[in-house]
Amino acid sequence: MGRSKSSHQWLKAHFDDEFVKRAQRDGYRSRAVYKLEEIQRKDRLLRPGSVVVDLGAAPGGWSQYAARQLGSQGRIIALDILPMDDLPGVEFIEGDFREDEVLDSLMKALGGAAVDLVMSDMAPNISGMEAVDQPRSMYLMELATDFAANVLCKGGDLLFKGFHGEGFDVLIRNLRSQYHKVLIRKPKASRPRSREVYVLAKGRKASNVS
Repeated sequence: MGRSKSSHQWLKAHFDDEFVKRAQRDGYRSRAVYKLEEIQRKDRLLRPGSVVVDLGAAPGGWSQYAARQLGSQGRIIALDILPMDDLPGVEFIEGDFREDEVLDSLMKALGGAAVDLVMSDMAPNISGMEAVDQPRSMYLMELATDFAANVLCKGGDLLFKGFHGEGFDVLIRNLRSQYHKVLIRKPKASRPRSREVYVLAKGRKASNVS
């Protein structure tokens, strides 16, 4: 079956995209790298010695960028339900982090080390119906925030993809009670027509990590 007109238009727009071209030129796995790069330039989340957990990491662009930033001065542990090709300097755990077995694997890999940054570029499969897409988006945002609440050290940071809509403002208010600062970022690599933003919660006020 041939591709539809809209499919051809999407493919052309994708491959004409300046960030897709840059990712290919720079050897990165996805254009999403440049969203994290811009946030890193502004907010310096990736610092020497950081322990980073990357949720929903596949195909690995964010982990790849983080590994290049930290080199041997830090650790990156990536998780995804999908397989991911090996990356130098990145430890990968395949599985659903909501499951105890996967969470146990993460804790074992950490070996008692505190987590300084949880980052997540997770997004749902978009149906085009807001009544369906927004609850799916909120679910992923809440997963990331709940996970961070359980693993971040005091003073740790959380960065995740968010979507404006029902429930978003309430989530932001809750984060402001848990972190010293909550910022909303819209990187240039985030397509203007997209409702996506990136939520950066800096400086966790307390920690459940013993």
